[in-house]
Amino acid sequence: MTTHYYTASSLDGFIATSDHSLEWLLKQDIDENGPMAYDGFRATLGAMALGVTTYEWILAHEDDWPYTLPAWVFTHRELPAPASGTVQFTHADVRDVHAEMTAAAEGKDLWVVGGGDLAGQFADAGLLDEVWVQYAPVTLGAGAPVLPRTLDLELIEVARNRNFMCGRYRVVRD
Repeated sequence: MTTHYYTASSLDGFIATSDHSLEWLLKQDIDENGPMAYDGFRATLGAMALGVTTYEWILAHEDDWPYTLPAWVFTHRELPAPASGTVQFTHADVRDVHAEMTAAAEGKDLWVVGGGDLAGQFADAGLLDEVWVQYAPVTLGAGAPVLPRTLDLELIEVARNRNFMCGRYRVVRD
């Protein structure tokens, strides 16, 4: 079982604009069945964790909850639950939630969806194993950083998927 942070980024290291827009990302050309694409990655997963901003973005931009995976949303606020899917709201320590996710995943991998700070919390706790970043050919100048932490990584795979330069990294532990 591996815990992944899988995300897209601008070349200058942002996963969303300052106003949480992903418009820059959604207009990019990618082969959904190509190297390191989401569909292939998704097939390995058993549970996921989301930050509240990511959760609210999905609710605002999707007609239905798009995931069948058990999901944990980190928040201190009361939020609406989607009509379908298994979503739990939590403000517990990432170590406790990781243990719950591991049990629910039944041997499959875990996905930290976003954002960068949540992935950083998993990394700080020694629970993040890999970082996958699909770099889009655009710069944003500001926004939500990929990982607002110092983290040593080892490149273990690289690919091109149409407009995206894709990298898969192993988290280096002391």
